[in-house]
Amino acid sequence: MPDDIRIETDQRSATGGTPPPSRPPLLTSATRHIDKATLVPLNVEVPQSGQVLAKSGFVGQLGLRSGEVDAVRALLGTADDAVAAAAVPSTVGEGQRDAMLTLLGSCEDRAQNRPWADDFAEVPVSGLLAFGHALVAVRREQVEAASPAELEDARTSLAAAMAATQGFAIVTAETPLGMLNLERLEMTPAGMERGELVATVPLAPLEETAVVHKEWSVQTKEFTSIVTDSLEEFSETGVTDNTELAQSTSSQTQHSNQFNVTGTVSGGIPVISGSASSGFTSQGSESTSANDSRKHAKTLTEKASSRSKQEHKVTISTTTVTGTEMSTTRKVRNPSATEPMRIDYFSMMRKWQVRLYRYGLRLTYDIVIPEPGAAMRATYKQLSELRERLGPFDFPVTHDEITEAVRPGETQPHYLVLADRYDAQGLSLPPASLEPQTFRVESGGGEGRTSATIKLTVPNGYEIVDVTLAGRMTSYSGHLGQFTVEGTSVDFEEKFGNKAFPPGFVLQRDTGGAFLQGATGSPTVVLTFDWVSTQTLQLTARLRPLGRTYQQWQIDVWTALFNAAQTTYFAEQQDIAARVAALEERLNKVDTLTLRREESDEIMKGVIRFIAGQSYRYMSAGAETAFDKAALDSNGASRAEYGIGFVANELKIADTDMAAVRQHEQIVRMINQAIEWENVVSFLYSYFWDTPKSWDFIRDIQHPDATRQAFLRAGAARVVLTVRKGWEETWLRFAESGFTNPKFDPDVRYLKIAQEIAAYDDRNYPGLPPANPARTATRLQDSVYAASAAVLRASESPVTIKVDTTSGFVVGEPVVIDSADKRNAEKAVIQESQLVTSILDSNRLVVAKLKYDHDGSAIPFAVVQPGAKGALIAEWNEYTPTSGTDIEVGSDLGTIA
Repeated sequence: MPDDIRIETDQRSATGGTPPPSRPPLLTSATRHIDKATLVPLNVEVPQSGQVLAKSGFVGQLGLRSGEVDAVRALLGTADDAVAAAAVPSTVGEGQRDAMLTLLGSCEDRAQNRPWADDFAEVPVSGLLAFGHALVAVRREQVEAASPAELEDARTSLAAAMAATQGFAIVTAETPLGMLNLERLEMTPAGMERGELVATVPLAPLEETAVVHKEWSVQTKEFTSIVTDSLEEFSETGVTDNTELAQSTSSQTQHSNQFNVTGTVSGGIPVISGSASSGFTSQGSESTSANDSRKHAKTLTEKASSRSKQEHKVTISTTTVTGTEMSTTRKVRNPSATEPMRIDYFSMMRKWQVRLYRYGLRLTYDIVIPEPGAAMRATYKQLSELRERLGPFDFPVTHDEITEAVRPGETQPHYLVLADRYDAQGLSLPPASLEPQTFRVESGGGEGRTSATIKLTVPNGYEIVDVTLAGRMTSYSGHLGQFTVEGTSVDFEEKFGNKAFPPGFVLQRDTGGAFLQGATGSPTVVLTFDWVSTQTLQLTARLRPLGRTYQQWQIDVWTALFNAAQTTYFAEQQDIAARVAALEERLNKVDTLTLRREESDEIMKGVIRFIAGQSYRYMSAGAETAFDKAALDSNGASRAEYGIGFVANELKIADTDMAAVRQHEQIVRMINQAIEWENVVSFLYSYFWDTPKSWDFIRDIQHPDATRQAFLRAGAARVVLTVRKGWEETWLRFAESGFTNPKFDPDVRYLKIAQEIAAYDDRNYPGLPPANPARTATRLQDSVYAASAAVLRASESPVTIKVDTTSGFVVGEPVVIDSADKRNAEKAVIQESQLVTSILDSNRLVVAKLKYDHDGSAIPFAVVQPGAKGALIAEWNEYTPTSGTDIEVGSDLGTIA
């Protein structure tokens, strides 16, 4: 039943009752959090050392041949040579050049046995580029001097050197290092406000009407079907409230991600934005990266808010029908007998306070890997091959192939070969064959013309195939003989003294075709002689079953072969279809969390391969041998292929084997600890960055999970590795050596950048949660800011700092003094973190000591006490619709938006 509501004009004020508080309290307990990050590539000079894989690969692409290194040595040693003068940089000394050329000399004509990749660690990049340019000059001279036979090979070698040198210059032009600012969007409900006018209901004096209130949300699957994963390893798909700003923002991120032309972003950090390349500078609220992050976050939440408003609708209408489903109907009545009235309906909007915090800085290592989903495509290859075998039945055997003849290369009649091929059973035997009939004519002839008649007898059910004639004849003395077989092509007019017919001479009809072919019953053969004195002739008639009998046998055998082949084919088709269905279920019926974990594993494997190089083994030979030994069961059978090794009560492996296993596990631990793999971000690039031969196959790969489909179709992936705090130097040493030497010394500029990033994070974000904080992490107060115009000197004793305000500062907590962009005469960053020992008054605080001088006389320097939330770099408000509706009688039209 609808509710009866009687609205009296004197029940509410003209302004609609008591106004809401001007500044309602923030509902901090309902704050939503979204992690994001801003990636800043570093624009620094590329070091000469390290980059062992690029160097080793470059040398391999050159394909050095015997004598070429000596030719380059001679060219580079010519001081007045224009190429040498341009190619040899001043940073490469003579000793380095000689060592480089000696190493390169060991690479000649040894494409499969080049030196180890780490042998190139100390070879200068500029030296290798100089060598490449000089080699191009040498090979160009070889092309000009080549003979026609050698020209093609010389041109190919020249092109290889040019391509390798150009590619090496491109690869070594940019540093893989970058910075990742870890950030967080916090969205807190900040009260309710009246929104736009939804409807107006006018009422005449004493008029009564029914008001129907309807509300709905547009169900757009792309934005409302949200997959939620948690560390408890469950996945659920649910329809969410379109008015939830945090969820709308996440959905908008997914939408932007799917329509990203340059690459699909995936990884542990849900939202990521890019910033312009720069050298290492302060990453505070005034930095370029902070400005870029603010713009990105503000645009994202604005789009999410706008979309939530578009998808949430409220209508107010008047009707005489009440009680309709999914609506609320109320009766309203104007109690005045003389005055009309108007009831205005307004939407209620939820106000959100949105804050963007920056809470950490990480060193990143940037790499592009090909075919990130290559291993996963193997199953799709198998699936494609199975599907290609599905199709209509086709039987290629013709009736003519059903024969009892033994064909070349076969050991039995061909119809039995076909029976074995198609697994046919119970074939009928061919009609019995008869021995050929033979007739001899050895009587002497007579003078003049004579004849002989031979009567053949063909058994019932058979016919003559052909008749052959063999033997010799002699004519009378003084005469030439003549001979023919009546009805054949043997020429009677041909005269002879002696005449012979070789064995197998087939008699032919005088009208064409084999003589007596197809004859049955008792045909007669007439031989005519003329002046033939003696003759020794033999007629042989080959017989076969009548055509209709033989053809019927062929039909019977063909039918049996067809049925057997069809039965086998349909059984195979059913088996293939079952295998296809099983593969599809295995591919598609996987929970979302497992899909993401599998993709992360493939990214990790690809990164290691393309940092460590083609010769790197995920497991060393010694460790693999130990695993194989551990996998032997009590009978000596191996279980290694099932991953069953270290399960026995007693492992029968030697101490040397266990040492190899320990070394392997140490590398595994180091690689997994040095990188925050849970926060690795990958940019998936389009399929056409893969080999063109695979384009058609890759484009057709389909998966119900959009992220997995994008991963499978990706031709390449840019992977941004987030180096774990405290592991910066260790990772650089290991990665720059190609995972071969954890004690390798990379370029000092690389180490300095890593150290500065770690120091900045220590000073500005002390004691914070890890890069991927749990939702239950403690959120303390915001950072406290002050400015100082004082001139301070370094001191080991407590120092008093005069600031514009000490409000909010806490004794016993560190403060960060000055900017990370300022350096002293020794080029050291003067920003430092010191402990607050006391607060003297509203404008003075005391720190334990100062390591550097600070001068705020020209430009005041910052004094910041970091909070656990991080540095607040932006704050704004957003609005989303709610299910509430505000009603006002006779509102002022001039104040309505």
